[in-house]
Amino acid sequence: MPSASPNSRIKPRALRPGDKVGIVAPASNLKREMLEAGCDGLRRAGYEPFYFESILERELYFAGSVERRARELEDMFVRDDIRAIVCARGGYGSNYLLPARGLKTIDLKTIAKHHKIFVGYSDLTTLLTWFADAANFVTFHGPMVAKDFGLANGVDLTSWQNALGGAAEWEIGGDSGAKPLVEGEAEGILYGGCLSILVAALGTPYDIHTEGTILFMEDLAAKPYQIDRMLMQLKVAGKLKDVRGIVFGEMLDCRQAPTQDYTLEEVVLRIVGDLGIPVAFGLRSGHVSRANITLPIGVRARLEVGGEVRLKILESATTK
Repeated sequence: MPSASPNSRIKPRALRPGDKVGIVAPASNLKREMLEAGCDGLRRAGYEPFYFESILERELYFAGSVERRARELEDMFVRDDIRAIVCARGGYGSNYLLPARGLKTIDLKTIAKHHKIFVGYSDLTTLLTWFADAANFVTFHGPMVAKDFGLANGVDLTSWQNALGGAAEWEIGGDSGAKPLVEGEAEGILYGGCLSILVAALGTPYDIHTEGTILFMEDLAAKPYQIDRMLMQLKVAGKLKDVRGIVFGEMLDCRQAPTQDYTLEEVVLRIVGDLGIPVAFGLRSGHVSRANITLPIGVRARLEVGGEVRLKILESATTK
């Protein structure tokens, strides 16, 4: 399915205190105790968690069969009582839910018809970008249930509430962890996710659409030369040509060795430093050390990189 116009993306209904949140596991399997800890976190945040017992099924390293995971996801979109869908965890396996080789997995038309808030990161980048590009609705790169909501200070509630609650304009700055690499200012559509998953989509029917974007990229435990290789692949593929600004995530444990005599910031600047666009590094969304920030994928944003970094969300991501 071709990419939709970014300016025409549909906004799901806002999330309110007391709303029921559906929990799904489209990728790797999970442990009950981590799921329940995350459910407790959702309750403390004011929401009613809901999941199907089948979420705890296992098949190899997946959360059950492809059929189970696809059915679970579709059911959560279709149910009238579910206001938002938050993934339990990432891992690996979301790509199995994409229609391939003539096989029917999830029905994109059904999901688009019942569009809702959909939140995740890591492996879920596959679905975040596909839903945004092909199903034409805003998605959310942010905290997951069995990861961040189960931890003390695991969720940045301010960005969560602004993004999902329908704030008209708001700003990510100050305590975001982001620092300047290349100064400048730019406006574009906020887009992106886990770098490894973005690169894995190249050359497939689910290729990413980076034109005119403020591109967010983050990863976990990838060595600097691997980050270099993936960024070079994006550059050679033309995916950085029309990007208006770049924001890197916290990039936890992305080092060759504790004694390396160079920084990851130096590595990424070798690839993106000549693009003539603002670049920031360290924004805490996705794989993070604390307080996971929620980023709406598919809305207009402004990146300002100077003595400090400000990422301004210029429109609401949900409708009230």
